[in-house]
Amino acid sequence: MTAPADTRTSDELIRAEEPVLAHNYHPLPVVVSRAEGAWVEDVEGRRYLDMLAGYSALNFGHRHPALIEAARDQLDRLTLTSRAFHNDRLAEFAERLAALTGQDMVLPMNTGAEAVESGIKVARKWAYEVKGVPADRATIVVAAGNFHGRTTTVVGFSTDETARSGFGPFTPGFRIVPYDDLAAVEAAVDETTAAVLIEPIQGEAGVIVPGEGYLAGVRELTRRAGCLFVADEIQSGLGRTGRTLAVEDEGVVPDVVLLGKALGGGIVPVSAVVGSREVLGVLRPGEHGSTFGGNPLAAAVGTAVVELLETGEFQRRAADLGVVLRDGLTELVGKGVVGFRSRGLWAGVDVDPALGTGRAISERLMREGILVKDTHGSTIRLAPPLTVTEDELRAALGSLEKVLAS
Repeated sequence: MTAPADTRTSDELIRAEEPVLAHNYHPLPVVVSRAEGAWVEDVEGRRYLDMLAGYSALNFGHRHPALIEAARDQLDRLTLTSRAFHNDRLAEFAERLAALTGQDMVLPMNTGAEAVESGIKVARKWAYEVKGVPADRATIVVAAGNFHGRTTTVVGFSTDETARSGFGPFTPGFRIVPYDDLAAVEAAVDETTAAVLIEPIQGEAGVIVPGEGYLAGVRELTRRAGCLFVADEIQSGLGRTGRTLAVEDEGVVPDVVLLGKALGGGIVPVSAVVGSREVLGVLRPGEHGSTFGGNPLAAAVGTAVVELLETGEFQRRAADLGVVLRDGLTELVGKGVVGFRSRGLWAGVDVDPALGTGRAISERLMREGILVKDTHGSTIRLAPPLTVTEDELRAALGSLEKVLAS
């Protein structure tokens, strides 16, 4: 029996959250109750075009029919066994995800942060067992401006003081270098280096796209230095940039790829570490685990996500509509937009600070029926579902132009 919907208004529900929810988010004042495709509806019935897509967790839109069907079918059969037993959905999920990403093995987890933590553990284990780094001396090179999650290990090598301040002491073993600076990476790598961990495109920093040759350079440098290239594709992967993985723009195959967000289809948290057999093969029973990682429901949804990507349709849509997005933003430069960076259906848009903060611009767009989210200063992010239509995308750009003009 379905529980009755809460009949309170948006304002009443927002006020009700204040005393009982931890204040670790500052949401826009919209209370979503329904969604379909690229559209959401609030409790009063107002509709909004979702141009954030759950920070890329909703690459296939809200409630994609194939994903909902896969989840419903599995709910009627089996949801959880833990990894104490095998389940009949996990083998296919791992096989197809490995094939999609061009890797050998899959370590299933739940959240993106878990995938990052798992990737760090695997890289260190590989460094000790394969590379021969002395015990407890392994280092990992990371980039300034990174966003890899919110765990204490990860925020310890963040350069965002809001994320970092007040949560120490931090895990040692990380070296921070400027992003998009190959010389800095080379200077930081030595005989203790287990891996270079980077985002092919930095999402939280404002969709920072590195210069041509950077990713290929990191790949070649790590190969020469005898360390791993770990690519965090949790936001950039699974179709967002017009490719299955963002590293494909430079023909790069990392040793390890971290996936999450869209892998769960916006239904359940699903993440994975995918990599070569040489790297993931260092794990043995008891050394790492997750009660929910690889659960049957997650594997069923994840397999359906992989099936959508195997056709290439969503990658092509992101690439084609990415041209519309780029051209539309180019027309707004000098009309309130001072600059932007984009790749596929993903853009970081820098608004003239005189027109307002990113938060203020996001609130104005909300009143126009467009949902986006700010990041730093006067920068907003655009990341619509890959199911968005060209007309919907142009309408969102028109709303942005109107907001900036007013």
